[in-house]
Amino acid sequence: MALVIVAVLAVVVGIAMPGSGHVERSLVIGKDIRQVYDVLNNFRRFGDYAELTGSDPTIKYDLSGKAYGPGAEISWTGAPKKAGSGKLTIASAAPEFNKVDSTVNKAEIVWNLDGDWRGSDKHFTLDLEREGRTHKLTKVTWAYDVKYGFNLLNRYSNLYIHGAPDAFIQYSLTGLQNMLASVKNVDYSELVPYIEQTKPTPVLLVSTKIEREGGLDALTEATDGAVKLLTDTAKKLNVNVTGPRILVVNNYGDQTFTFDIALPIDATTLTVAGQSHDLTAATTPTPSGAPAAAGSAAAPASAGSTEAPADAAAANAPGSTDKYGRLIIDQDVRATMMAGGPALKGEWNGTYAGVPQTRDELEAYAQTHGYKYDTVVNRFYDVLARPEQIDTNNNITQYARYDVYLPLSDAPEQTPEQEAGIQPPTLDESPAASSSSAAPAAAGSAAAPAEAASAGN
Repeated sequence: MALVIVAVLAVVVGIAMPGSGHVERSLVIGKDIRQVYDVLNNFRRFGDYAELTGSDPTIKYDLSGKAYGPGAEISWTGAPKKAGSGKLTIASAAPEFNKVDSTVNKAEIVWNLDGDWRGSDKHFTLDLEREGRTHKLTKVTWAYDVKYGFNLLNRYSNLYIHGAPDAFIQYSLTGLQNMLASVKNVDYSELVPYIEQTKPTPVLLVSTKIEREGGLDALTEATDGAVKLLTDTAKKLNVNVTGPRILVVNNYGDQTFTFDIALPIDATTLTVAGQSHDLTAATTPTPSGAPAAAGSAAAPASAGSTEAPADAAAANAPGSTDKYGRLIIDQDVRATMMAGGPALKGEWNGTYAGVPQTRDELEAYAQTHGYKYDTVVNRFYDVLARPEQIDTNNNITQYARYDVYLPLSDAPEQTPEQEAGIQPPTLDESPAASSSSAAPAAAGSAAAPAEAASAGN
């Protein structure tokens, strides 16, 4: 009789329990709403902030579906008593990503959950809202909702909604905040980047540097000198220059800017010192002593440097290779093959002063979208796609256009903007106001190799 009474009470209490559950937590994050929105509207960074990774180091993730936005999926498998297994699918995102700009104060993303927690119609709702005096902060409200129906065991599980679901949200919010702290704090809402697949390209290059206090005049002088040297060298080698100059960033420091200037050529085999040499991609040097400091390996001594080892003449003999595997043409000029591959491309119309900002925007965009890159190994580079034009009255009639590239090691085939067919703005009709934008180029453009940075390794 006692067991019957207990059973009846359990049924009555179960029926009296709510048929659905809800829990939510909020956190203000020091990033603009667009950056937070982009991170949560794809799953490529999910493992970097989700609580599942911290509780189960053995967890394995698998991405499927779309790369970004509704339809993107991530599934995981882990220890049964830890992360378990499950799948998340982005069900909706409002407004659309290309409308999340400085005028948008709120956004909402919904993830459907298929996992071990009891119940049905399980989903997370992530509400984003601008916060702060300058509206540059984002309040993230992360909620979990579930329906239990008339399944008594499911209804009783509502007693534990403040257990695993609540803890997952709380710890993941903290992880999201920590992950976003490493993202460059720049506004890229006007950027329309594309992912471009490019081909290997043979180039001649020379390394140089300037003091940043010299400004654009110093950069122009150094670039023009390098281009002239490379053009003259190409003539001596009896090869043709096939495209505009490429500038590879080795170190954009506070005081000094170290870079390579390269010109693409139409030959993959060069005759130097009476012998034929096939050009190959630059490689990481084999340590013969202490390894070079990160960020400095791709910055050989600038042209005309007086600092050289005693056997520099033998080490730099024309026809030999330097420690990066590049063919030595003479004291200053090298030849190498820039390897092809995917690169995130943006466009800047204006003076070169806007190119560093475009690099920052591309990097922040790659970080929030989960594109993998390594600027130490494969550095930023830009191509002068269109030179500046000035009339006889010294007025600018056409701004220069710089195609800026960030080589990628892992990324989808297209950016969301590219997939949606969004075209970047241009300044062809009005050169008076420059802005940052991006434009697609023909895949595999010889003048824009995706791993131009490898020439500086």
